[in-house]
Amino acid sequence: MEAPSLFSLCMKTVSVAIIHGCDYLHDIFDLPSYVFDNLIVNLPPLALHNLHQLSNDDCGRRGFTAYSIDNQRKRGRYDEFDAAWKALYKKRWPENIKRMQTTSSVTLEHGVEICKSVNHSPDWLQLYWEAHLQNCLDEVAERALLPAFDGHISGVEVSDSILNSIGYMGGRTHDYSRLSYHCNKFGQYARCLRLQSVFCVAETCDLLKTCKLQALTFRRIMHTYFPHVAGLCMLLKQNRETLLSIELVYSQLSPACVNQIFNSIYKEGAETHEIRHLSIRSSVIFGYKSSLIPDGLSSFLSAGRALETLCFYDTRMGPKFANYIFSTLLESSGSLISLEISDNEIAGWLSGFHKKSISLSSQSNISNSLKVLNLRGNNFCKVDAEYLSQALIKMPNLRSLDISENPIEDDGIRKLIPYFIKAFEKVYPISDIKLDNCNLSCLGVTDLLRSLPMSKEPLNSFSIADNNLGSSVATVLAKFLSTSHVRVLNIEGIGLGTTGFQELEKEMPNKVEVVCINISKNRGGIRTAHFVSELILHAPDLVAVNAGYNFLPLESLPIIHDLLRQSKGKLEHLDLSGNIIPCSSVKESRILEFQYRGKPIVTFPPYLSSSILHDDDP
Repeated sequence: MEAPSLFSLCMKTVSVAIIHGCDYLHDIFDLPSYVFDNLIVNLPPLALHNLHQLSNDDCGRRGFTAYSIDNQRKRGRYDEFDAAWKALYKKRWPENIKRMQTTSSVTLEHGVEICKSVNHSPDWLQLYWEAHLQNCLDEVAERALLPAFDGHISGVEVSDSILNSIGYMGGRTHDYSRLSYHCNKFGQYARCLRLQSVFCVAETCDLLKTCKLQALTFRRIMHTYFPHVAGLCMLLKQNRETLLSIELVYSQLSPACVNQIFNSIYKEGAETHEIRHLSIRSSVIFGYKSSLIPDGLSSFLSAGRALETLCFYDTRMGPKFANYIFSTLLESSGSLISLEISDNEIAGWLSGFHKKSISLSSQSNISNSLKVLNLRGNNFCKVDAEYLSQALIKMPNLRSLDISENPIEDDGIRKLIPYFIKAFEKVYPISDIKLDNCNLSCLGVTDLLRSLPMSKEPLNSFSIADNNLGSSVATVLAKFLSTSHVRVLNIEGIGLGTTGFQELEKEMPNKVEVVCINISKNRGGIRTAHFVSELILHAPDLVAVNAGYNFLPLESLPIIHDLLRQSKGKLEHLDLSGNIIPCSSVKESRILEFQYRGKPIVTFPPYLSSSILHDDDP
């Protein structure tokens, strides 16, 4: 066992002193810069927090000593603190850092993340303690949900692993180990929290009284246990001055409970609310016997002038409810940007507008403001596609449309062609289209792609995955690559086969602007590798390829090695999962030596063996 260094022993002593307090803490700020900087980057989170707080208390916001230190040094020390918090966050939650890197900006589909991007640069101190508090709440919820639990959640002790992660080294004292301590000390940093039903009680309001919550997610709220509904309402009332986002997940609520919840959002005497994002996922909020939308939800939608994103996913919504919600939104004065009604049985709902001659007039705020529409998995057929086309034409600013997993078939896609033609010719054309698993054939997709005019802007993404198109679609698909300038293309599982890949390779345009492409589950064999190799030569911006489950043989490894060499470091990721290639052959090919940011570019199956067969059928 290696003996601790003098520096590590000193750091441990200083950390304990900062955590528990002592008379000479202020003297730390007089340390030389190189010593102070070394101290900051080596302190555990709890000690760093106390030192950070002490610096703010002494010199005001972003000040670091009570003595005459110039502004440049103050700013430098602020940056040191921020860098230290970022490093601690990255060390404890590396998966969160990866998620932040993949989405450089907050997307409309994830409105609950809005609170994390109030400023352009993240506040790593706030993010660290918010995530820490969420870990504490999640751990306590697991214990409090056990049938044997009988007590106050504030008194539940957090685990040693959580205490150790923040650097507490004083044993399990009465205060530090309790949830109440962590809520009282770090609640001020919480902006977005996920709460299980066990936290929907009056006691939680006291625990989270220092929070300035902007987003709340509630899980498993059941109308059969009224105290949880009442507790949820108390939390909404307590945070309605700052609350911007609400999400309900895995919940079952009666119309009376829905009314109570949405009536809790309004500020005293106000007729409108400030909620920007509402998401109801895998939950039942519509009464089985009633054909009317709950009054509270109807009023919420009508009064939502600030409402930007609205999501009803898997809510057992019927056509009548969808019709009513859409009518309410059209009649409101809001400016909704993103609407999702997905995984609901609402076939025929748009026919209600046709029968009643309800017009999506140019005077409607919603029809003009809507940019993202997700109608995935609603069992639409070709008749619905005709009504949908009429409605979409009245949405001039729509940029993203997802109608995947609706069996509209070829006749349905042909009904939508007039809309797509106009959508491509607009000043701000449509940029994202998803038509996955719509029971389309080669004929229907060919008619669509041949009808589309040259877009005024590059198409951001286009997906026709999981439609049985066959190899004949390759020629028209190659031409589409040229005319649409599409950047993200998903043609997973469309049945290209070896012939289709060969045709795509043959008809490849001179320049392709694709950045990311998914060609998995197409049974392309060695022609898959040849196609990717050719694509790299014609797509200078290509960074990611998913070629999994294509029956790639052992003979494809030299081709893959050559294409990686040809990419000259531009390709960041090549997914070959589901292709049975012996591990020894992979090592011999030296493919894993090609890396991006320290990790292999190529992803192989976790278990490689030539003796295991696979099937890419669903």
